Amino acid sequence: VVRPTIVIGFGGYPSIPALTAATILRIPRMVHEQNGVLGRVNQLFAPVMNAVACGTWPTEMSDKITGHHVGNPVRAAIAERVGAGYIPPGDYPMSILVLGGSQGARILSDVVPPAIAGLPMAMLSHIRVSHQARPEDQERVEAYYAEQNIPADVRPFFDDIPTRMSEAQLVISRAGASTVADISAIGRPSLLVPLAISIRDEQSANAMGLVTAGAAELIREVDFQVDDLTTRLEAILNDPARARQMASSALKTSVPDATQRLMDLIQTVIKKDS
Repeated sequence: VVRPTIVIGFGGYPSIPALTAATILRIPRMVHEQNGVLGRVNQLFAPVMNAVACGTWPTEMSDKITGHHVGNPVRAAIAERVGAGYIPPGDYPMSILVLGGSQGARILSDVVPPAIAGLPMAMLSHIRVSHQARPEDQERVEAYYAEQNIPADVRPFFDDIPTRMSEAQLVISRAGASTVADISAIGRPSLLVPLAISIRDEQSANAMGLVTAGAAELIREVDFQVDDLTTRLEAILNDPARARQMASSALKTSVPDATQRLMDLIQTVIKKDS
Protein backbone atom coordinates (compact mmCIF):
# COMPACT_ATOMS: atom_id res chain seq x y z
CA VAL A 1 0.00 0.00 0.00
CA VAL A 2 1.38 3.39 -1.01
CA ARG A 3 1.05 6.02 1.71
CA PRO A 4 0.38 9.44 0.14
CA THR A 5 2.65 12.32 1.06
CA ILE A 6 -0.36 14.60 1.49
CA VAL A 7 -4.12 14.50 0.92
CA ILE A 8 -5.88 17.61 -0.38
CA GLY A 9 -9.63 18.11 -0.55
CA PHE A 10 -11.25 20.66 -2.83
CA GLY A 11 -14.73 20.44 -1.36
CA GLY A 12 -17.72 18.33 -2.26
CA TYR A 13 -18.85 14.97 -0.96
CA PRO A 14 -16.37 12.91 -3.06
CA SER A 15 -13.55 14.27 -0.88
CA ILE A 16 -15.03 12.86 2.35
CA PRO A 17 -13.53 9.33 2.19
CA ALA A 18 -10.00 10.54 1.41
CA LEU A 19 -10.03 13.27 4.07
CA THR A 20 -11.50 10.88 6.64
CA ALA A 21 -8.80 8.29 5.95
CA ALA A 22 -6.06 10.92 6.06
CA THR A 23 -7.32 12.17 9.42
CA ILE A 24 -7.49 8.68 10.93
CA LEU A 25 -4.06 7.71 9.57
CA ARG A 26 -2.56 11.09 10.49
CA ILE A 27 -1.41 11.78 6.96
CA PRO A 28 -0.68 15.47 6.20
CA ARG A 29 -3.93 16.95 4.95
CA MET A 30 -5.46 20.22 3.85
CA VAL A 31 -8.45 21.65 2.03
CA HIS A 32 -8.82 24.39 -0.57
CA GLU A 33 -12.02 26.45 -0.62
CA GLN A 34 -12.80 28.31 -3.85
CA ASN A 35 -15.70 30.36 -2.55
CA GLY A 36 -15.95 33.15 -0.01
CA VAL A 37 -17.83 30.88 2.42
CA LEU A 38 -16.58 27.47 3.54
CA GLY A 39 -18.63 24.70 1.94
CA ARG A 40 -20.24 22.02 4.11
CA VAL A 41 -17.54 19.40 3.63
CA ASN A 42 -14.63 21.82 4.03
CA GLN A 43 -16.37 23.32 7.07
CA LEU A 44 -16.68 19.84 8.58
CA PHE A 45 -13.04 18.93 8.07
CA ALA A 46 -11.35 22.32 8.54
CA PRO A 47 -10.78 21.89 12.32
CA VAL A 48 -8.73 18.72 11.77
CA MET A 49 -6.75 19.90 8.74
CA ASN A 50 -3.11 20.98 8.82
CA ALA A 51 -4.03 23.96 6.63
CA VAL A 52 -7.05 25.62 5.06
CA ALA A 53 -6.29 27.32 1.75
CA CYS A 54 -8.69 30.04 0.61
CA GLY A 55 -9.29 31.05 -2.98
CA THR A 56 -11.48 34.05 -2.13
CA TRP A 57 -10.49 36.59 0.49
CA PRO A 58 -11.79 37.04 3.04
CA THR A 59 -13.46 33.64 3.42
CA GLU A 60 -16.18 33.29 6.04
CA MET A 61 -15.18 30.64 8.59
CA SER A 62 -14.98 29.99 12.30
CA ASP A 63 -12.66 32.24 14.30
CA LYS A 64 -10.97 29.06 15.51
CA ILE A 65 -9.73 28.29 11.99
CA THR A 66 -6.83 30.07 10.32
CA GLY A 67 -7.20 30.50 6.58
CA HIS A 68 -4.33 31.02 4.15
CA HIS A 69 -5.09 33.25 1.18
CA VAL A 70 -3.64 31.55 -1.89
CA GLY A 71 -6.20 32.63 -4.48
CA ASN A 72 -7.94 30.53 -7.12
CA PRO A 73 -5.62 29.18 -9.82
CA VAL A 74 -6.83 30.03 -13.33
CA ARG A 75 -6.51 27.86 -16.42
CA ALA A 76 -3.67 28.42 -18.88
CA ALA A 77 -5.82 30.26 -21.44
CA ILE A 78 -6.70 32.86 -18.79
CA ALA A 79 -3.16 33.05 -17.44
CA GLU A 80 -1.93 33.91 -20.93
CA ARG A 81 -4.18 36.98 -20.89
CA VAL A 82 -3.44 38.24 -17.38
CA GLY A 83 -3.55 42.03 -17.50
CA ALA A 84 -4.50 42.08 -21.19
CA GLY A 85 -4.66 45.69 -22.37
CA TYR A 86 -8.07 47.25 -21.82
CA ILE A 87 -9.74 49.46 -24.41
CA PRO A 88 -12.31 51.63 -22.59
CA PRO A 89 -15.74 52.25 -24.14
CA GLY A 90 -16.00 54.94 -26.81
CA ASP A 91 -17.32 55.84 -30.25
CA TYR A 92 -16.13 52.61 -31.81
CA PRO A 93 -17.12 48.91 -31.65
CA MET A 94 -17.70 47.80 -28.07
CA SER A 95 -18.23 44.30 -26.74
CA ILE A 96 -20.41 43.16 -23.84
CA LEU A 97 -19.89 39.62 -22.51
CA VAL A 98 -22.83 37.99 -20.73
CA LEU A 99 -22.06 34.86 -18.69
CA GLY A 100 -24.69 32.88 -16.84
CA GLY A 101 -22.53 30.31 -15.13
CA SER A 102 -21.98 26.68 -16.08
CA GLN A 103 -25.59 26.18 -17.20
CA GLY A 104 -26.54 29.68 -18.23
CA ALA A 105 -29.02 31.78 -16.27
CA ARG A 106 -32.58 32.44 -17.39
CA ILE A 107 -32.84 35.71 -15.51
CA LEU A 108 -29.88 37.10 -17.47
CA SER A 109 -31.58 36.07 -20.72
CA ASP A 110 -34.80 37.76 -19.57
CA VAL A 111 -33.29 41.04 -18.39
CA VAL A 112 -30.05 41.72 -20.26
CA PRO A 113 -31.28 41.84 -23.90
CA PRO A 114 -34.03 44.45 -23.31
CA ALA A 115 -31.71 46.41 -21.00
CA ILE A 116 -29.10 46.66 -23.75
CA ALA A 117 -31.80 47.52 -26.29
CA GLY A 118 -32.83 50.43 -24.05
CA LEU A 119 -29.48 52.18 -24.43
CA PRO A 120 -29.33 55.41 -26.47
CA MET A 121 -29.08 54.67 -30.18
CA ALA A 122 -25.78 56.55 -30.51
CA MET A 123 -24.28 54.10 -28.00
CA LEU A 124 -26.21 51.02 -29.10
CA SER A 125 -24.98 51.32 -32.67
CA HIS A 126 -21.45 50.50 -31.47
CA ILE A 127 -22.35 47.48 -29.33
CA ARG A 128 -21.98 43.79 -30.06
CA VAL A 129 -22.88 41.07 -27.55
CA SER A 130 -21.60 37.62 -26.65
CA HIS A 131 -24.37 36.02 -24.59
CA GLN A 132 -24.27 32.63 -22.89
CA ALA A 133 -27.81 31.27 -22.63
CA ARG A 134 -29.46 27.97 -21.82
CA PRO A 135 -30.16 25.77 -24.87
CA GLU A 136 -33.91 26.24 -24.38
CA ASP A 137 -33.48 30.04 -24.30
CA GLN A 138 -31.03 30.38 -27.17
CA GLU A 139 -33.54 30.79 -30.00
CA ARG A 140 -35.65 33.46 -28.30
CA VAL A 141 -32.61 35.42 -27.15
CA GLU A 142 -31.12 35.33 -30.65
CA ALA A 143 -34.46 36.43 -32.11
CA TYR A 144 -34.74 39.36 -29.70
CA TYR A 145 -31.28 40.68 -30.46
CA ALA A 146 -31.97 40.29 -34.19
CA GLU A 147 -35.27 42.20 -33.91
CA GLN A 148 -33.42 45.03 -32.17
CA ASN A 149 -30.63 44.99 -34.79
CA ILE A 150 -28.03 44.23 -32.11
CA PRO A 151 -25.15 42.05 -33.37
CA ALA A 152 -25.07 39.10 -30.97
CA ASP A 153 -23.46 35.69 -30.70
CA VAL A 154 -25.72 33.58 -28.47
CA ARG A 155 -24.58 30.11 -27.40
CA PRO A 156 -25.08 27.69 -24.51
CA PHE A 157 -21.31 27.47 -24.15
CA PHE A 158 -18.31 29.47 -25.32
CA ASP A 159 -15.02 27.60 -25.64
CA ASP A 160 -13.12 30.85 -26.11
CA ILE A 161 -14.22 32.84 -23.05
CA PRO A 162 -10.65 34.07 -22.33
CA THR A 163 -10.53 35.72 -25.76
CA ARG A 164 -14.03 37.17 -25.50
CA MET A 165 -13.40 38.48 -22.00
CA SER A 166 -10.12 40.12 -22.99
CA GLU A 167 -11.92 41.85 -25.88
CA ALA A 168 -14.89 42.99 -23.76
CA GLN A 169 -15.49 46.51 -22.48
CA LEU A 170 -17.88 45.14 -19.84
CA VAL A 171 -18.85 41.76 -18.37
CA ILE A 172 -22.30 40.92 -16.98
CA SER A 173 -22.14 37.69 -15.05
CA ARG A 174 -22.98 35.40 -12.19
CA ALA A 175 -20.35 35.44 -9.44
CA GLY A 176 -18.99 31.92 -9.33
CA ALA A 177 -15.50 31.70 -7.86
CA SER A 178 -13.79 30.73 -11.11
CA THR A 179 -15.56 33.45 -13.10
CA VAL A 180 -14.61 36.09 -10.54
CA ALA A 181 -11.01 34.85 -10.68
CA ASP A 182 -11.05 35.12 -14.48
CA ILE A 183 -12.49 38.66 -14.42
CA SER A 184 -9.85 39.69 -11.88
CA ALA A 185 -6.96 38.10 -13.75
CA ILE A 186 -7.80 39.69 -17.10
CA GLY A 187 -9.01 42.90 -15.45
CA ARG A 188 -12.46 43.88 -16.71
CA PRO A 189 -15.31 46.04 -15.34
CA SER A 190 -18.27 43.90 -14.37
CA LEU A 191 -21.86 43.84 -13.20
CA LEU A 192 -22.30 40.77 -11.01
CA VAL A 193 -25.62 39.05 -10.26
CA PRO A 194 -25.10 36.43 -7.51
CA LEU A 195 -27.18 33.26 -7.61
CA ALA A 196 -30.08 33.89 -5.23
CA ILE A 197 -30.97 30.27 -4.41
CA SER A 198 -27.56 29.46 -2.94
CA ILE A 199 -28.00 28.43 0.70
CA ARG A 200 -24.75 30.05 1.87
CA ASP A 201 -24.94 32.99 -0.55
CA GLU A 202 -21.34 32.26 -1.48
CA GLN A 203 -21.59 34.11 -4.79
CA SER A 204 -22.22 37.39 -2.97
CA ALA A 205 -19.13 36.68 -0.87
CA ASN A 206 -17.18 35.88 -4.03
CA ALA A 207 -18.13 39.23 -5.55
CA MET A 208 -17.23 41.40 -2.58
CA GLY A 209 -13.53 41.69 -3.38
CA LEU A 210 -14.28 43.23 -6.77
CA VAL A 211 -17.12 45.34 -5.40
CA THR A 212 -15.08 46.71 -2.49
CA ALA A 213 -12.24 47.55 -4.88
CA GLY A 214 -14.62 49.55 -7.08
CA ALA A 215 -14.14 47.11 -9.95
CA ALA A 216 -17.69 45.78 -10.04
CA GLU A 217 -21.28 46.50 -9.08
CA LEU A 218 -23.30 43.83 -7.30
CA ILE A 219 -26.97 43.51 -8.24
CA ARG A 220 -29.22 41.24 -6.19
CA GLU A 221 -31.59 39.11 -8.24
CA VAL A 222 -34.57 40.77 -6.58
CA ASP A 223 -33.26 44.13 -7.83
CA PHE A 224 -32.22 42.90 -11.28
CA GLN A 225 -34.63 44.90 -13.45
CA VAL A 226 -34.44 46.09 -17.05
CA ASP A 227 -34.59 49.85 -16.46
CA ASP A 228 -32.06 49.78 -13.62
CA LEU A 229 -29.65 47.66 -15.66
CA THR A 230 -29.95 50.03 -18.62
CA THR A 231 -29.04 52.92 -16.32
CA ARG A 232 -26.03 51.06 -14.95
CA LEU A 233 -24.84 50.06 -18.42
CA GLU A 234 -25.14 53.58 -19.77
CA ALA A 235 -23.31 55.04 -16.76
CA ILE A 236 -20.28 52.80 -17.30
CA LEU A 237 -20.20 52.80 -21.10
CA ASN A 238 -20.57 56.58 -21.16
CA ASP A 239 -17.64 57.11 -18.79
CA PRO A 240 -14.36 55.78 -20.26
CA ALA A 241 -12.31 57.02 -17.30
CA ARG A 242 -14.51 55.16 -14.83
CA ALA A 243 -14.47 51.99 -16.94
CA ARG A 244 -10.69 52.13 -17.17
CA GLN A 245 -10.42 52.58 -13.40
CA MET A 246 -12.76 49.62 -12.82
CA ALA A 247 -10.59 47.47 -15.09
CA SER A 248 -7.44 48.54 -13.26
CA SER A 249 -9.06 47.89 -9.87
CA ALA A 250 -10.17 44.43 -10.97
CA LEU A 251 -6.63 43.55 -11.91
CA LYS A 252 -5.38 44.64 -8.49
CA THR A 253 -7.65 42.08 -6.79
CA SER A 254 -6.21 39.19 -8.79
CA VAL A 255 -3.72 36.63 -7.49
CA PRO A 256 -1.68 35.79 -10.59
CA ASP A 257 0.61 33.48 -8.63
CA ALA A 258 -2.24 31.49 -7.03
CA THR A 259 -0.89 28.17 -8.30
CA GLN A 260 2.54 28.86 -6.83
CA ARG A 261 1.03 30.02 -3.53
CA LEU A 262 -0.97 26.80 -3.29
CA MET A 263 2.11 24.71 -4.09
CA ASP A 264 4.14 26.59 -1.46
CA LEU A 265 1.48 25.93 1.18
CA ILE A 266 1.42 22.25 0.25
CA GLN A 267 5.20 22.07 0.66
CA THR A 268 4.96 23.84 4.03
CA VAL A 269 2.44 21.30 5.31
CA ILE A 270 4.59 18.41 4.09
CA LYS A 271 7.77 19.80 5.67
CA LYS A 272 6.08 20.33 9.04
CA ASP A 273 5.23 16.64 9.11
CA SER A 274 8.69 15.44 8.12
